[in-house]
Amino acid sequence: MGSGTRRRHRWAALLGATALAVTGGGALACPASAEPQQVDFATHCVPPPIAGIPPIDGTTTARITVDNAAPKVGDTVTVTYTVVKPAASNPVDIALPADIMTPTGKVTLGGVQTGDITVAGPKKNDPVPGKGAFPSFSMTGTFTVTTPGAITLSPGDYNIHTSYILELDTPCTVTNPPAPVSETVTATDGGQTNNRAISLGTASGKPGDSVTVTGTNFTPGAAVTLAGRAGAAETADKGTTTANAQGAISGTLTVSDKATTGVVAYEGSAWSDAKGAGPAAYVVIDDTPLPEGSQKLNSSVKAGTLSMTQAGDTVELAAVDYGKGGFSRGSLQTVTVKDFRGGPAGWSLTGKVTDFAGPGGAKIDAAKLGWTPVCATKTGSPSTCRPGSPGSVGSAGATLASTPNGTQTGGEFTVDARLSLNVPAFTPPGAYSGVLTLTLT
Repeated sequence: MGSGTRRRHRWAALLGATALAVTGGGALACPASAEPQQVDFATHCVPPPIAGIPPIDGTTTARITVDNAAPKVGDTVTVTYTVVKPAASNPVDIALPADIMTPTGKVTLGGVQTGDITVAGPKKNDPVPGKGAFPSFSMTGTFTVTTPGAITLSPGDYNIHTSYILELDTPCTVTNPPAPVSETVTATDGGQTNNRAISLGTASGKPGDSVTVTGTNFTPGAAVTLAGRAGAAETADKGTTTANAQGAISGTLTVSDKATTGVVAYEGSAWSDAKGAGPAAYVVIDDTPLPEGSQKLNSSVKAGTLSMTQAGDTVELAAVDYGKGGFSRGSLQTVTVKDFRGGPAGWSLTGKVTDFAGPGGAKIDAAKLGWTPVCATKTGSPSTCRPGSPGSVGSAGATLASTPNGTQTGGEFTVDARLSLNVPAFTPPGAYSGVLTLTLT
């Protein structure tokens, strides 16, 4: 499931004349989309004028990942832009301490949906020696899917802001845009109609600076609120603009609240997923002078991933007798879900099963596999796990467990299920096998 958030586990079920056993691959299966590619591209970096050195023309190595490679129209996709190897380096002889670099940048969309996504990273880095290479860093942002089809993502321009002695910027631009495609997502038509989207003129600024917000597909003539966001909560930064006859917006938002990490735009008196766009990532660079004799202490919480593991890859189901049939029962190997992403998104764990193939072309229909899900939440987790409904799994699939969206989500969860395969009385003796696939999104 990449940075991500989607993984699949498979168990093969074997039905014998005297016993029902589940065996086979417990390995993770890749999502249907291609793996993200690490790409190299020519970059032009301009050191701060105080460094007194000419621009640097070098090569940047980067990778882009997403939290959902198969979104629906209307879904919000989180994008992570990792600069594995920056083209620029520390332009001065002075060593730079840890946690003074704030990266911002853009990701370029192509294919059925075009535009730029603003991305930003935390102020966190390893120490950098004088004239030493800048370390790897990651930036995140989001975009809303507006069109079904293949959407490509390419790394774009980025800026390295350093806050040590002086506030300095090292902007790096793609020499021959666009850079190579690193990731592709394939969107489907989910029946949703919210195609609103926004972009920012810049991804960072000092407290009190204004940022230009442009957008498309708003209701023509509608009043649109521009607002700062810190996670799922709005900050004190607010502004307004009006959509033109084509549904486009262009306005400015003064960002003074140091808690602001993103910008949204929406119609109506309050945010709604149906009439809003964003958030677009934004970083407030706090350059407030410290009182004499003071030291500023900075820390950060690094977001993790959504993942799952299983306790084993073999399940023994009880034997059934030829001529009697009945339920062959057992228990799913325990699945542990860890949601360390932070933010407002919940998760869903679903499963589907193939027909159970047996000797001589005999089979047991997939719909005859049922389960009774159970799940438990580790103490202290912000989210609460909800088991799916008891019933048939089948080839269409069913929900095993989930957690809802919320202001703050995450935690650790254990998921189990009682399995029962309803074997018809005169099913031909022999081994039968089916594949149960679990998908976490």
